[in-house]
Amino acid sequence: MTEIHNLLQTQPAALYILVGLLSLCIGSLLNVIIYRLPIMLQQQWQAECRDYLDLPEEADQKETTSFNLFFPRSHCPHCKKIVKAWHNIPILSYCLLRGRCAYCRQSISIRYPCIEFLTLLLSLFVVWMFGYSWQSVSALLFSWSLLCLVMIDIDHKILPDVITLPLLWLGLLISINHVFVSSSMAIIGAIAAYAFLWLFIKLFKLLTGKEGMGHGDFKLFAVFGAWLGWQMLPLIIVFASITGAIFGAIILLCTRQHKSTPIPFGPYLAMSAWVMMFWGQDLMRFYLDTMGI
Repeated sequence: MTEIHNLLQTQPAALYILVGLLSLCIGSLLNVIIYRLPIMLQQQWQAECRDYLDLPEEADQKETTSFNLFFPRSHCPHCKKIVKAWHNIPILSYCLLRGRCAYCRQSISIRYPCIEFLTLLLSLFVVWMFGYSWQSVSALLFSWSLLCLVMIDIDHKILPDVITLPLLWLGLLISINHVFVSSSMAIIGAIAAYAFLWLFIKLFKLLTGKEGMGHGDFKLFAVFGAWLGWQMLPLIIVFASITGAIFGAIILLCTRQHKSTPIPFGPYLAMSAWVMMFWGQDLMRFYLDTMGI
């Protein structure tokens, strides 16, 4: 173990190779979570509603009770054949199979290798920035979780508590050792972040009669307060609002949707927080110098 520790600490190439291979496997796992977790949550909510209303369980619902992250095994959505292990190697299998199922030759969504490749890029960048440290380990978990949340929010407009809340507790936990910020900054940040968005949306609903944001965004913002401290919150919310307004307008124009069409805010919050993790202090210093403070 000591030899491995010394190797990774003194040989950056070994660290990059290890993280690269690990991140490709994580990217494949994220694809599974992004697809299956919303289905699992929907089944859970339906079961809770049936229990509350005292309704009988339907036959087709009994057949799906064993659906989870591990069962049924990965299979082609067209021919239903089980995907063999060597057909499921991240990125490589997609290229060798030319983006088609090995059995029925139907197209496989390019989204799967794209998420795996994005996971690889984000992971290598984290290690390049933080090196062999606990900051890298923490930032990798942070980045992988955010990527999963972003894709689920884009697809279903939800930010599952099963991911968000553990990420919040993890941010508070690592603050004990000052991995990114101190415990006091993390605790104040989490409370301030949640309270700010909660109050903002309450006022928005009072003035307009509409819900301007989901409660999942409150919790996600609290996560960023716990990880990065309360000082980063203004930068995160401003950057997220600007990028959200710009890209939201572009999306509505390109898709010709009405301006009242709901657009998930979680991806912009996540992107902003990820940027602030690396450059937040520099941006804060630049702002203060510009203002002469």
